[in-house]
Amino acid sequence: MNAHARGVDRAAPIRILLRDAVDYAGLFPPAQLDMPGAVAEYASYLDSADAWALGRFVVPAARLDEIVATARARFALGGGALGSQGWRLSAVFGSDIPADMERVRAFNAASGTGAWTAQVQAVELRASTPDAIAAAMRALPDDLERFVEIPIDGDVQPLVQAIASAAAFGKVRTGGTSADAFPASEHLVRFLAACIAHDVPFKATAGLHHPVRGEYALTYAPDSSRSTMYGFLNVLLAAAFLRVGAGDTVAQEVLEERRAAAFEFDDGGVSWRGHRLSTEELAAARTVTRSWGSCSFREPIDDLSTLGML
Repeated sequence: MNAHARGVDRAAPIRILLRDAVDYAGLFPPAQLDMPGAVAEYASYLDSADAWALGRFVVPAARLDEIVATARARFALGGGALGSQGWRLSAVFGSDIPADMERVRAFNAASGTGAWTAQVQAVELRASTPDAIAAAMRALPDDLERFVEIPIDGDVQPLVQAIASAAAFGKVRTGGTSADAFPASEHLVRFLAACIAHDVPFKATAGLHHPVRGEYALTYAPDSSRSTMYGFLNVLLAAAFLRVGAGDTVAQEVLEERRAAAFEFDDGGVSWRGHRLSTEELAAARTVTRSWGSCSFREPIDDLSTLGML
């Protein structure tokens, strides 16, 4: 008899982990859609039964004018629903932070009215030193969520401390389109532990298309090479176990877990190899694990369905 037949709702903790969690990054590799394609996909997800898991639309700040033109043209041509509420965006900054911030201000001032509306709620940028983080934060208003992507192959403590001092959020790159883009598990644990210790919410980006760690194609090309990729459940649950004091060793083992069946979900939480997280502990962990960016929204959701977790 399966879990659903016994009246156990395995999806309850999954919904806690994934609610509002998948920031759609269809403009970025490996999908790298054009703007009309990405806008059409996001609009369809907003209108789907799985919209509860959908986060923000991620767009380069330099392309904000393009998304306005594309979305409003789609609406005017009757190209399908664009969502009953205004779109929530996260703008990715380049090296010229003041110029990108001006683009965001202009966009937010102009895009609050009309048939299609949107607001940039968050910005994302890179910085590799505490001084660079402090300087960037001085150029940004604190009414936006500010995500700072940092390198994690060295000492992350001073970087996370600088992010915490600015009341900003962290960001970590968990993969990419080449095997060398995936960080070592001990480095990723170090980042997660630092964010937990300093109460810094974070998002992950790149390479988290599948629920559980394994060998997957790096791109959508038919002849794509394959490599070991982290699963988003591995990352989210590793952070949750760190938050309840399970320790770095446990967190690293969770990151490296390849058996989906090792994560046993029920309506009270999740168990993994003798360790347990309640739904309350999962909900508390979401105060730190803000979201993750994925160029595919359907792939994570469909994989969970295939595994019987949704």
